[in-house]
Amino acid sequence: MPATLSSTKTRAALSTSARISLQVLVLLVMTGVVLWLLGKMWSVIWPLVVALLLTTLTWPLARFLRRHRWHPALAATTVTLVSLLVAIGVIVLIVVPVASQSSELAKGVVDGIQQIREWAAGPPLNIGDDQVSTAFDAGIDRIQSSVGSIVTATVTGVSTVVNGIVTTVLAIFLMFFFLKDGPRFLPWLTRQLPGRLATDVPTVAARSWDTLGAFVRSQAFVGLLDAVFIGLGLWVVGVPLVLPLAVLTFVTAFVPIVGALFAGLVAVLIALVFNGPTDALIVLAIIVAVQQLEGNVFQPMVQSRGLGLHAAVVLLAVTLGSGLAGIVGALLAVPVAALIAVFWNYLREQLSDPEPVPDPVPEPDTVAE
Repeated sequence: MPATLSSTKTRAALSTSARISLQVLVLLVMTGVVLWLLGKMWSVIWPLVVALLLTTLTWPLARFLRRHRWHPALAATTVTLVSLLVAIGVIVLIVVPVASQSSELAKGVVDGIQQIREWAAGPPLNIGDDQVSTAFDAGIDRIQSSVGSIVTATVTGVSTVVNGIVTTVLAIFLMFFFLKDGPRFLPWLTRQLPGRLATDVPTVAARSWDTLGAFVRSQAFVGLLDAVFIGLGLWVVGVPLVLPLAVLTFVTAFVPIVGALFAGLVAVLIALVFNGPTDALIVLAIIVAVQQLEGNVFQPMVQSRGLGLHAAVVLLAVTLGSGLAGIVGALLAVPVAALIAVFWNYLREQLSDPEPVPDPVPEPDTVAE
C-alpha cells in the first residue's frame, strides 16, 4: 500500500518555505536599496574607494617611516609626495620617448595605412580606389549629419575628464589623511559603537583592510609579470619603445580587461608602423599568449592565495562585475568578492557553536609502593 502524504508535515514544509522566501525577499529588497543609495552617492564613494586602494599600496612605506619615529603628518606627506613623483615619472617615461619619435611614428602610421590600402586593393578583396573614395565620402556625409551627436559626445568626454581630475585630487587628499590618521580610526570607531558592535565592526574592518592590501599587492605582481613577459617579447622581436610599452602594460594592468586590450593595441600598432605586418602579427600572438596565461593562470592563482578565494570565484567575479558595471565593475569585482567573503567568514565564526571541550582523561591511580 503506497504511503500517503502527511498533511501536518506538508503544512509545516510550506510554512517554512514561505517564511524563508519572505526573508530572502526582504534581504534582496534591502540589497537593492543599498545599491541604489551607493549609486546616488557614487561621486563621493568613488574617490573614497580610489583613496583606499592607493593607501593600501603606499601604507607599507608610511608604516616603515612611522616605526622609525617619523611624525605621522611628516610620514604621510613624504609618502604622498613620493607617490606623486613616481606617477609623474611613469607618465614622463611613457610620453617622452613617444614624443621624441613622434615624426617617425606619424610617417609610419601613414605608410601603414597605405600598405593596408594596397593590400585591400589586391586579391581576395579587390577594393579599388573608386570604392575607397565612395566609402570615404559616405563617411564624411555621415559625420556631417551627426554633428549634434558628436558635440554631445565631446561635451560628455570633457565632463568625464573633469570628473576624473576632481576624483584624482580628492583621492590624493583622502589618501594623505588615511596615511596620517589611519591607525587611530579603529580605536575611535570602537569608542563610538555600542555593545557588541564595538568588537564586531572593528574586527571586520581590520580584516577587510588586510584583504584590500592583499588585492593591491597581487594585482601589482600580476601587472609586473605582464610587463616583463611582454617587454621581453617586444625586445626579442625588435619593436622600438620597449620600455614605455612595458610601463604602459604594468599601469593598465590595474584596469582589468580594457587595460590589457588598450596596451596590447598600442604595442601591435607600433610594431605594425615600425616593423611591418609580420612582426605585428608576432607581437599580437605574444600579447594574446601572455594575456591568456595571466588571466587563466597567474591572476586566479595569486589572487586566490592572497584573498582566500578560489580561482573560479575570481574568474566569475570579474565576469559578473564587468557585465554589471563595465570597467569599474571589473576593477572592483575581486576586492568586493573578497570583502563579502571576509564578512561571511566572520559571521560564520559568530554563529557557529563552540567545539565541545573533550573530557579530561583521568590519570591512572598511583600505587604506593
